[in-house]
Amino acid sequence: MSNEGMIRVLAGTMVLLSLALAHWHSHWWLLLTAFVGVNLIQSAFTGFCPPEMLLRKWRGTKAAEVRGGGSCCR
Repeated sequence: MSNEGMIRVLAGTMVLLSLALAHWHSHWWLLLTAFVGVNLIQSAFTGFCPPEMLLRKWRGTKAAEVRGGGSCCR
C-alpha cells in the first residue's frame, strides 16, 4: 500500500474511532475528529503532514521516494 493510502486509512480510522468513543464514552472525543479534519485541510494548503513524517520514519523511506518528492498528503 502506498504512503498516501496508509495516511487515508489512518485518518479514516481516527475519525471512526473518535465517533465511536464519543457515542459510548464522552462527547469530548469529537475534538479528535475536529483535529483530524483541521489537519487534513491544513496539509492540503501547506503540504505539511505530520502523519507522513511519522510514516516515513517508521517505514524508513525518504521524501524523494514519495510521489516524486512531493508530499503524499497533497
